[in-house]
Amino acid sequence: MIRLGVIGWVSFLLVVCSPSPDTKPFNWSLPTGFPTPLVPDDNPMTEAKVALGRVLFYDINLSFNQTQACASCHQQQYAFAEPLKHSVGSTGEAHRRNAQSLVNVAYNGHLTWSNNALNSIEQQILIPMFSETPHELNITGHENEVLQRFQTEAYQQLNQRAFGEKQLTFDHIVKALASFVRSLLSFDSAFDRYAYQGNDNALNESELRGMNLFFSERLECHHCHGGFNFTQSSVHQQQQLDLSQFHNTGLYNLDGKGAFPDSDPGLIEITGDPKDMGRFRAPTLRNVALSAPYMHDGSLNTLDDVIEFYNLGGQGAGVTSPLKSPFIRPLYLSVQEKQDLKAFLMALTDPRFVSNPAFAALPAAGE
Repeated sequence: MIRLGVIGWVSFLLVVCSPSPDTKPFNWSLPTGFPTPLVPDDNPMTEAKVALGRVLFYDINLSFNQTQACASCHQQQYAFAEPLKHSVGSTGEAHRRNAQSLVNVAYNGHLTWSNNALNSIEQQILIPMFSETPHELNITGHENEVLQRFQTEAYQQLNQRAFGEKQLTFDHIVKALASFVRSLLSFDSAFDRYAYQGNDNALNESELRGMNLFFSERLECHHCHGGFNFTQSSVHQQQQLDLSQFHNTGLYNLDGKGAFPDSDPGLIEITGDPKDMGRFRAPTLRNVALSAPYMHDGSLNTLDDVIEFYNLGGQGAGVTSPLKSPFIRPLYLSVQEKQDLKAFLMALTDPRFVSNPAFAALPAAGE
């Protein structure tokens, strides 16, 4: 359980925080040639907001019963996902979905697994904070009590620096959390060193074979998991339209007509369009080896399971679903090809990302 309240950080924060607003722009530190993420006009990225958001992200005081933080379900060692099929909220209520990784979430064209109307991190953060079905942080109905916990000298110093005001509001909290989450960038995998940094020895022979398979027209993985962020659901300064968002991969076909479980039928919940049954957003594959289990419901436990799922062209009756994406079909991979493809997917792991101290909780006093 994460118990990293702000009290132990007071002395540290008082040193680093100034009494006046700090509008120093955030330094993205992007590799050469990589585009800058899009940021809302009303929440420009600043170092001060990222610093405040980092503290909030790890603070259990944001949940009403003070048992969970954002970091409880988005853990750095798992690429800011968690090793559970379904997330569990602060009240013990289970979520119906698997927690998504926050890797490069700044580039996401849409947020969550299946909502084409949710396209800003600021909007998305409101869901775990105030949702009631299921309860997550469970703030609704307890707003004043939760907010009062952040009216401390330490937080007032941070907020003064970030927003020019001492008293935190939920608007400040949301914007600071969104800023910190946008800062979680990962571009130092073995694949990056090979493809973008000119290191021809960064990938071994198996990883290279797997890469060629991944980008081949035979497998067509790149149609849903393409681009520098390994998902077509991306926007940035050079691409401001989310061109390919949601897909039915043949995970279920309960009635022979493509039906998914009533508990989570996908994008159809939002659009009402029968063609959207079972459609979910293709997540990034960066650091995918760390973010098991897989799929929106956590129903595939390992990368081997995922590769076999796509090798078969779906799962069970889902193979013959009339709603399945045309890119999902049997691949007839050999044992060696499966091993090579897995090796490539593992080469998308960025060890520095999951150990970067700038993304971690600040140490308690005395540590």
